[in-house]
Amino acid sequence: MVQARDADRMVRVYGRELLPLSQFAYNREVSFVARQQFSWQLRTRSLSLGERTRVMAIVNLTPDSFSGDGLSGKGLDAAIAAAVAAVDAGADLIDLGAESTRPGSEPVQPHEEQRRLLPVLEGLLKQRPEAIVSIDTYHASTALEAAQCGAEIINDVSGFTWDEGMADAVLRTGCGLVLMHTYGRPSEWRTQPALGADAVLDAVIRGLSEQLGRALNAGIRRESIVLDPGFGFGKVGEENFTLLAGLDRLQSFECALLIGLSRKGFFAPVVKQLQPEGLSVPESRRIATAAANVAAVLAGAHLVRVHDVQQTREAVAVADAILAGRV
Repeated sequence: MVQARDADRMVRVYGRELLPLSQFAYNREVSFVARQQFSWQLRTRSLSLGERTRVMAIVNLTPDSFSGDGLSGKGLDAAIAAAVAAVDAGADLIDLGAESTRPGSEPVQPHEEQRRLLPVLEGLLKQRPEAIVSIDTYHASTALEAAQCGAEIINDVSGFTWDEGMADAVLRTGCGLVLMHTYGRPSEWRTQPALGADAVLDAVIRGLSEQLGRALNAGIRRESIVLDPGFGFGKVGEENFTLLAGLDRLQSFECALLIGLSRKGFFAPVVKQLQPEGLSVPESRRIATAAANVAAVLAGAHLVRVHDVQQTREAVAVADAILAGRV
């Protein structure tokens, strides 16, 4: 950064006229966000957030994942192996989910969700007892069962809006909590009115404020809560880019931020025309995901939820180095 004493010094730029060095002073208004530091309190341990970006690996135990990575039907051993591989690949957390939330998906009953999920959770923790496991569910009964089996975090994509018993379940288990903002339900997303790019940020801020207040009023400790603005969850097209561009506004909550951008559909119109035909969804959105995750980290994100662990670790390591180099 240019110091005050340098203000009168002159430099020659590529043979051009002398220019005052102060003209090149660092503009703090466009600097990257200084990420806040937190200690996330989980069920039996704590996790430091902010010193580096944490990577949460997605393990889908569904037959109908939007990106084709669902493991339901491939057998218990294959599902456990996928979760173990994510731990061994360096993921900081594993997020197990057994119900698809793609647009138009049908709800899964809690007993079926638990049938898919709990044996994988138990098998993972038997092989990798040090793993920190998050459960992607909005069902209170699933949260309770999963905590009994060793889960540390409940990732409620509805933000306590789809099961009124969830707040009590999280409080009783002492699990860490991810509160996500969702606009509508998967069955409504194709037909509901759009929020609009000019309104999406305010809608997310209002929604997260209400959800955070509900959690705190239920007795859940603030240090146990992480917020997720819910990219793609009822937001369409450019609304998601507007949300990403304004992500730094969520710093005002003074909570850590989890960002889920992996393989999201809103990337497709931006990159499709640049790509060869015939790419699968994972391949066609891999670079876009990495780019968006770097942008999110530079805007203050603490955790990223992803399918591709190794690629993400490398991408966010670069973002972390940029944050470390800010002055």
